[in-house]
Amino acid sequence: MYSLRLKSPAKINLCLKVLNKRKDGYHQIKTVFERISLCDEIILRKRSDRKIKIVCNHPGVPRNSANLMYKAADLLRKDFNKDSGLDIRLNKRIPVASGLGGGSSNAASILLGLNRFWHLGLSKRELLGYAGKIGSDVPFFVSGNKFAIGTGRGDKIQNLPHLSPLWHILVVPRKKLSTKEIYSSLNLRLTKNRDDVNMLTCALKKNDLSKLEKYVSNDLEKVASKIFPKLLQIKEKLIELGIKIQSLSGSGPAIFGITDSREEAQRKAKSLRSKGWQVFVVRTY
Repeated sequence: MYSLRLKSPAKINLCLKVLNKRKDGYHQIKTVFERISLCDEIILRKRSDRKIKIVCNHPGVPRNSANLMYKAADLLRKDFNKDSGLDIRLNKRIPVASGLGGGSSNAASILLGLNRFWHLGLSKRELLGYAGKIGSDVPFFVSGNKFAIGTGRGDKIQNLPHLSPLWHILVVPRKKLSTKEIYSSLNLRLTKNRDDVNMLTCALKKNDLSKLEKYVSNDLEKVASKIFPKLLQIKEKLIELGIKIQSLSGSGPAIFGITDSREEAQRKAKSLRSKGWQVFVVRTY
């Protein structure tokens, strides 16, 4: 195999509850992940030397060992004593540092792709072990699930099968938010004890969008909105358009809204693009 082309999908967090701070410095969370149809493209090619080289169309993506794709490739190369190099070409469509998990997804795609490309024969369980070493969201993307509950750092994955797909408007302002800053500013005493994750899961299983409005939530949204107040403007605009269910994804700044159909999402997205925001119409993938 000389080259391999991969799709690397984004995610949103339909619900994100921060439970407490762990001894390792991370936060204990409970979340509902949804994989969506906004995808990067990755092409893998062999090199004649031992270098791992990353080429990307986005200037904000690191090309060195700071990139999670590099970490994933280097980890497998060392463990399996591979002496060949690798060209990684990334066509970036998922906005960088947006709360959509693009970097984690890219790393997961490298793990899955190199398992085929280098004929490693790793099981899903073994790949999940590698994923957990790289980043908190990476195991979700390696799992291959469309919906899943994430616990621990978000790295313990429980599949939610047989759920109906959802349509979304995704609005991403051109602003980077620091995940570290948002978590460190979080007042855990203000978080709710209600188990929105299980309530949301029940509503999803019944395909009851009317009940989703109550349980789609993100404990990081209040802090993120204080740091970047324009998030509230985006939410207000979505409400004006009749989109009742909307929330922050991850630590932001991406905001998603749930619509009844693709047609509704496409129609309402037109008026949002005039604001200078990045706007996407996506579905469960």
